[in-house]
Amino acid sequence: MTANHVDTSVSFDPLAIRPDFPILAQEIHRQKPLIYLDNAASSQHPLAVLKAMDHCYETTYANVHRGTHWLSEEASGLYESARLSVQNFIGAAADCEVIFTAGTTAGINAVARSWGDAHVQNGDEILLTLMEHHSNIVPWQQLAERTGAKVRWVAITEDGQLDQDDFAAKLNERTKMVGLTAVSNTLGTINPVKHLVELAHAAGALVMVDAAQHVPHATIDVVDWDADFATFSGHKMLGPTGIGVLYGKRELLEKMPPFLGGGSMIKQVTTQGFTWGDLPARFEAGTPPIVEAIGVAAAIEYLKPIGLDRIAAHETHLAAVAQAELDKIDGLHVLGPDPQLKCGIVSFVVEGVSAQDISVLLDLQGVAVRAGHHCTMPLHDHLGISASCRASFYLYNTEEEARHFADSLATILPKLR
Repeated sequence: MTANHVDTSVSFDPLAIRPDFPILAQEIHRQKPLIYLDNAASSQHPLAVLKAMDHCYETTYANVHRGTHWLSEEASGLYESARLSVQNFIGAAADCEVIFTAGTTAGINAVARSWGDAHVQNGDEILLTLMEHHSNIVPWQQLAERTGAKVRWVAITEDGQLDQDDFAAKLNERTKMVGLTAVSNTLGTINPVKHLVELAHAAGALVMVDAAQHVPHATIDVVDWDADFATFSGHKMLGPTGIGVLYGKRELLEKMPPFLGGGSMIKQVTTQGFTWGDLPARFEAGTPPIVEAIGVAAAIEYLKPIGLDRIAAHETHLAAVAQAELDKIDGLHVLGPDPQLKCGIVSFVVEGVSAQDISVLLDLQGVAVRAGHHCTMPLHDHLGISASCRASFYLYNTEEEARHFADSLATILPKLR
């Protein structure tokens, strides 16, 4: 049974959709069933997404918005239809507010360069949280280096939540931009985006929301958030790599100079100069990720009938099951809030044991987890650790897999100690 036939009136059963993900049926390392728990890094693809992309390559592939021949017009229609799918999916007011990018990183860099270079000056401040991914840190640090602005940091509480009092205290008339993750990719913390945006706007600051870990798992409404900018990647929500989405309020995007120059983003080019194109083309220089956009649209259509709220509840349950078992292991410390206060991410450290070694031995048991700093080095520094292990669940994972992960971990740790 495929996702399109899932009955949304009953609790979500991941076994109903497992056949849609043939990669998960593999056995590795001497007939060990593959248990994929690295979804925060990248999700797997259902057949519906693969088939949609293959169908485009096989029947309607051509460059978009350039040719007047049939293939180009068909491809252009599919590409713009994908934009409409994204618009509806995130609740944007207009399709021109949806910019296709190479990923979350590209979206943040575009805003830091285009909006940031035009509006941030010496003495201004950029406010970031300690739980940000490097992609929502480094572009702002580069902007600060270029302009003389200062980057300030919002603390987190002992249980891994954002310190909202510190957030409010550090906002002031010099704050121009707030970089805010909707969901921490390491702690799993779910931030109150709407409330934090209200605080930032009251101080006169704009907000860039990193929604990469939010969009695959929970309903998003950028208008309700009142976010100035939001960005996410296709590969974390069942779609392909090499494509992301940058949302921006139309009134902001229309005043922003383009970041990349080339084809598509212009109205006219002469030997004397050029004029910008209209939205969204202004920010989509060069040949866009055509088939990838179609893949993202297919991923959205796959997720919708299942229901993001059901997916989120399922993942939270799996994280709770896993964490309850991990809490029984001596010397193991789970990072972040209690399971009911976070998404389906369980990051942990074990006293005296290397995260890398844990990951390698779990892999030999067929369990794929992530080991390292997860592109959150400032957070790990704050926690006094160099690395952690991360198990991250998605819609196709099962309670049996969550328990097998915990059992495998309990089995290998004595060998490492």
